[in-house]
Amino acid sequence: MEKASSYFYDFIPVKIDVTEDEERAIVGKYPPPIWVEGRNEFNIDNEIKGNDVNVQLLLTEFTVEKTKTDKQYLKLKFSNNIGAINAKMWDNDGALDRYIPLLNEHTLFQVSGKVEDYRGHKSITIHRMQPCTENIDPFSLIACTQQNTEALTIELFTYINELKSPFKEIAVAAMDRFWDQFRIRPAAKGHHHNYLGGLLKHTVGLMRFARYIVKFEDNHFQAVFKLIQRIEKALKEELWADLQSDNPGANSHSFVWKDTLDHLYSMFYGMAKHKGQAPNYDLLMVSILFHDIGKLLEYHHAGKTYEDFKFLFPTADHSSLENRKATGITMDELGVMVGHIPYGVLLLSKIIETENITISLEEIHQMHHCILCHHGLPEWGACVRNPQTIDGYLIHLVDFLDSRYENTEQIK
Repeated sequence: MEKASSYFYDFIPVKIDVTEDEERAIVGKYPPPIWVEGRNEFNIDNEIKGNDVNVQLLLTEFTVEKTKTDKQYLKLKFSNNIGAINAKMWDNDGALDRYIPLLNEHTLFQVSGKVEDYRGHKSITIHRMQPCTENIDPFSLIACTQQNTEALTIELFTYINELKSPFKEIAVAAMDRFWDQFRIRPAAKGHHHNYLGGLLKHTVGLMRFARYIVKFEDNHFQAVFKLIQRIEKALKEELWADLQSDNPGANSHSFVWKDTLDHLYSMFYGMAKHKGQAPNYDLLMVSILFHDIGKLLEYHHAGKTYEDFKFLFPTADHSSLENRKATGITMDELGVMVGHIPYGVLLLSKIIETENITISLEEIHQMHHCILCHHGLPEWGACVRNPQTIDGYLIHLVDFLDSRYENTEQIK
């Protein structure tokens, strides 16, 4: 039974061929995430400047900063079921000395303060914080995707089940080991897919782009060119909408496609150097599955477990992981020292070795290369200067497009 929908401004067809029995088998073996309902509906974007607020929030991170006049203050980031909330507290009457020990010890706080608005960015200036001692599940205070996670799960595994050997075995082995965490993890702490379920949604998004380019169009260069043309149209629509606003130019920072066309055409020209190569669809799809899987280790948040660290480093002493604080989405104190890109390469190699999967040395290196270059440029975090294969260019392009397109979607 074919199911059809669309993606990317209704430009990309999304078609999966799956029976009801196959759907039941997928969700039976790989249950989709079910989110804990949030404890409140406080949305700072809906608050008016000057409003007094008294809300329960989950601490993500804090630092001590100084103003230009050398006045100390606390810079904080909190989370609730809506998203991230920025805040500050001035060092009045020794406030920092009183609160820093509490911030180091506790996770949940009752926060009282006033809403501020600076150039359209709202935050809270805190007057008081009270640690919450009641038994509260902090996992309910992190934003999660509002999209249908069962549908995303079925789509992901339908794509995986279509792969040829040995790529299917690699993908299945990874999901068998990591699904419980993969399904809930964010893909970032800011910018895009920065919510629970973001990694699942982002991975499926890349696969949709890749299937369109390689499967649905006769020529992958023509497919990429059509996508760039659609982005040019979207940018013109953004510019025109801004021109019709009361204050043109004031919100240009929110343009999704601003300053993207030069980069896209540069990548397109780079692809042209590999005109004689045909994309390896199965290799590309497994590379996509692993491109951000290292974020299992790179990010920390309430509800996280540590099977990934134990899988990669089975002989290490893991006792330091036992007393981690439950927080909103932040960088893992260990994971940030390595990063998700090298971790992705390590996890792929370890899966192949652990499962005793036979695959050519060339194909392993081609997948490693895709993971290492998916950010495109060294200044954007890529671990190689330029992609060296057609699949390397394609994985960067689909990652670049999906990460930006996500910011246009009303339901994330």
